[in-house]
Amino acid sequence: MASRRQANGLRRENDPPLLILISLAEGPKHGHALAKDIEGFAGVTLGPGALYGAITRLEERGLIEPLGSDDRRRPYQITSAGSAALAGALADLRRVTSVGLARLRIGGSLA
Repeated sequence: MASRRQANGLRRENDPPLLILISLAEGPKHGHALAKDIEGFAGVTLGPGALYGAITRLEERGLIEPLGSDDRRRPYQITSAGSAALAGALADLRRVTSVGLARLRIGGSLA
């Protein structure tokens, strides 16, 4: 899995399960569409192993589910459990980001 690095060497958030859930929150997508969407909004390129490994784990945990398909593409959609897990993860990230910005005296609260 490759990620676009910031000039200062710090990486952007690049957790494949989180990025997949964020992408699917917009609507169902198949693997290639997920990868392109994630690259577009996060600047993260997920290789097939990282992408499909994360899809398998998310499906096993009941956070996403496959939809029927008439061709070789297999679209997935986020489940209600996946939406709840995503909301919790994003709230955690917001809290950490808010503390970091406050300590740097940048911006203000994200709450």
